[in-house]
This record gives sequence, C-alpha cells and structure tokens, in this order.
Amino acid sequence: MLTVIASVGDDVFATTDVASLIDPAATSTQHYGPYPSMSPDSGTCGNDWANDTFDRHFTVHRNPDGTFTVVQQFKDGSFSTIEGLSPGSCQTNLGGTVADGVTGSMHGYFIIPLPPGITQTSTDSHCNATAMTNTGCTTATFIDTHFTPCYAIPTPTCSATTFFDQYVAVDQGLIYHEWKNASADRGGNKGDIANT
Repeated sequence: MLTVIASVGDDVFATTDVASLIDPAATSTQHYGPYPSMSPDSGTCGNDWANDTFDRHFTVHRNPDGTFTVVQQFKDGSFSTIEGLSPGSCQTNLGGTVADGVTGSMHGYFIIPLPPGITQTSTDSHCNATAMTNTGCTTATFIDTHFTPCYAIPTPTCSATTFFDQYVAVDQGLIYHEWKNASADRGGNKGDIANT
C-alpha cells in the first residue's frame, strides 16, 4: 500500500477508489460503504478539539500470503471545533487555542494490516455485519464484525499502523489554517488549526 501511496500522494489516496489504484489481476479487493459517520477528534494534547462528520469507506485487500489489509477512507468530511487547546498545540509547543464553532473540511485514511490467523467472517454490506445496520459505524465495529475480532477487544491485536488526516479552515480569525495528523511514515503531524 505504501508504494501506491508514494506514487499518487496522500490526498489522492484518501479520496480515490483504492481498488482502482491496485492491480486487479494481482489481488482481490472488496469495497464497503459509504457509511455516514460522526466522531469526536482528539489533538496532540489528548483533548477533543473538534467534532467530525464524514463518509467512511472500507476497502478489504487480500494479500498474497492470505492475510488481509483494510483501508479505511474518510471522504467528504467536515469539522466543527470545540473551544480549547488546538489540535497541534502540544506538538508545536505553541500552546495554541481554537475558538468554538470554527468549521472546515477534512479527509484522510487509515491502513490496518490484520495479523496472520485473522479470518474474514462476513461479507455483509452493512458496517455492523452482526446487527446488519449502518447506525453508529466505527472502525472497530466494521473490523470486529467482518473479521475475527482484533480491533476493540480488551487487548487489541490489530490497529491503524499508517494514517493521514488533512484539515483545512479559512478565515474565521485563525492564525493557523491547516493541520496534518499523520503517522511518522507519512511525515508526522504538521501545522495547526488555531486562533491564538
């Protein structure tokens, strides 16, 4: 997956159909979603700095060795801030803050490699394959109802090892307008969304 990301860039990978980027002759993929979702969003200080609204898309990729990689994309996203520390405040050491109700756009992705021995238990089209519903869709719900549970069990054995989320807001009294929340292999965190 990292080779594909390197060839197209993070923003394209986050917003394009992943199956179209992978050689279909060499691999097997399944697409699920979109699932309209909402989620609180935490920043580098650990506080929730915004509420996000987006469509979740999951692409399940069967690897040549029989394991699975799940790509979760966050498309058509927006955010509204919660007054307090800015998302990059503790990483930039600027001690930034953000006002309540600042709005902007966001998109991103998680890459979740499933360990050997995890099997696919369902191909149901719902986010929650057990309850057959899309209500309350989360990463853990999708993974743990379509595969041997590994994401939200008491000691998780699978997680997002590569991630990239891009946030942009304009005007609104901001001194920083763009924040990238990313794993080290995608360049790490950069920038901020902050009024002070």
